[in-house]
Amino acid sequence: MNRGVLAVLNPQQVEVEIWRADELEVRRGLSSELDEMWSYVARKSNPRWLWHAIDHHTGRVLAYVFGRRKDDVFLKLKALLEPFGITTFYTDGWGAYERNLDTEKHQVGKENTQKIESKHTNLRTRIKRLVRRTICFSKTECMHDLVIGLFINRYEFGQAL
Repeated sequence: MNRGVLAVLNPQQVEVEIWRADELEVRRGLSSELDEMWSYVARKSNPRWLWHAIDHHTGRVLAYVFGRRKDDVFLKLKALLEPFGITTFYTDGWGAYERNLDTEKHQVGKENTQKIESKHTNLRTRIKRLVRRTICFSKTECMHDLVIGLFINRYEFGQAL
């Protein structure tokens, strides 16, 4: 609290609004962090990307898809996010975001993508297939997607499959 400002502030100039947290979230709209994470299947020349979105305030995973680092894969993720009614997207400067998100809803910068970058670190720590220098890797795209998908479903969505 800035007590210096409070000392000179006239109470008639102050307006206070009190909101419940859930009502405030509805009022300001849902914001999301989007990012993609590299891994590979069988060999490093066969990259596989995990595209995912998390809630900016809670850090919960909203949706994820697997594929190449191409616009059509991002559009699949964007379609999964439509029911959430997201009002602000925070991303890095990757072109797929620039081309496919409305400029008034899109904010580029690392200062608002810290939670999703932290999520990447946690995933790489817990799933050895995502570590760049490892002897544990997937031989097929199906197994790669299943292992990572099962982990996300269990620990992010609470669904033991």
